[in-house]
Amino acid sequence: MRTGPYNARQKAVQQRLYGEGPELPPRLVHRGHLPWMATYTTQLQTEGKSVNTQKSYMIGLRHLIETPLPGEDIITEFERDSMSVEQLLERIEPFNGRLDLWVNSMIDKSPSTVKARLAAANHLINWLGQKWPEHLVRPKSGKKLPRTLTSRELTLVKEAAACSEDPVANLAVTMILDTGLRVSELCALELSNIDLDDHSAMVIDGKGGKDRLVLFTQSTVNSILAWLPLRDSRNPIGEHLLVTKNGGALQSRSVQRLMDKLADQAGIPRGRLTPHVLRHNFATGLLERGADLVSIQRLLGHASIATTRVYLEISDQTLREIYKRATSVEIENEES
Repeated sequence: MRTGPYNARQKAVQQRLYGEGPELPPRLVHRGHLPWMATYTTQLQTEGKSVNTQKSYMIGLRHLIETPLPGEDIITEFERDSMSVEQLLERIEPFNGRLDLWVNSMIDKSPSTVKARLAAANHLINWLGQKWPEHLVRPKSGKKLPRTLTSRELTLVKEAAACSEDPVANLAVTMILDTGLRVSELCALELSNIDLDDHSAMVIDGKGGKDRLVLFTQSTVNSILAWLPLRDSRNPIGEHLLVTKNGGALQSRSVQRLMDKLADQAGIPRGRLTPHVLRHNFATGLLERGADLVSIQRLLGHASIATTRVYLEISDQTLREIYKRATSVEIENEES
């Protein structure tokens, strides 16, 4: 691992504060020489963290570890991932300033992203036997509302999906708009969890390790029935509903690539179309049709209704836009 000119000053400060610098807790002393990623992943698995939570933690922690201090070289991915537990502690010691820089760099991130990354960092710091600095708090940022597609954009996306060369595209778009499934839940959905007669599906081990029931309309039934013969022709390896041409389970990143292609075909920016944006459209559509927040919370699988409440803000925006368009038309008619 490379070290920059700042490290000598950093070590001197640490020695003044700690004598020999920060120390690993007794439970980690004998594992200090081991690779941090494998050791920490084992800890997360021992605690029963879901695979999605483990991935979320690692994404945030990699950003933290890569954050350079003033005068310090930028480390490579290999250097970051091959650090020992001891080297990791030396690098992210809570009072050397790296945590401060990293937290302040997230000012433009969404509240949910900041919350998830802070939780990951806090967990890692505690695992290393250190304490989170009391002065370090969540960066203040403006309130960000979930992004949704306009009615026109949604129509264009549906048309592009219906005409797509990839049969998975139409099914994925239809199901997310019809059920509000997260892309990870859609990819994990198995045939045995789908009841076409009941127009429902059971999400097993969703976010937070919870199961929940999702409902859908005849549009999803028709899309699934049209897809099943094509699915069977791909000699699927398992029971997943969505499979690749080779028969393997479709991954979330493959669904996003599909969305990118659909965005190109629909003539809208790629960043505007993601599986999660379609999920937001599902939620706002329910709200605008009179569904109550508690029902939407259950359908979306939100742990807290506070997460669902943000869609009220979108609905208010929609009302304002409708009112503005209506009044502008009325004024134009009066003038003519």
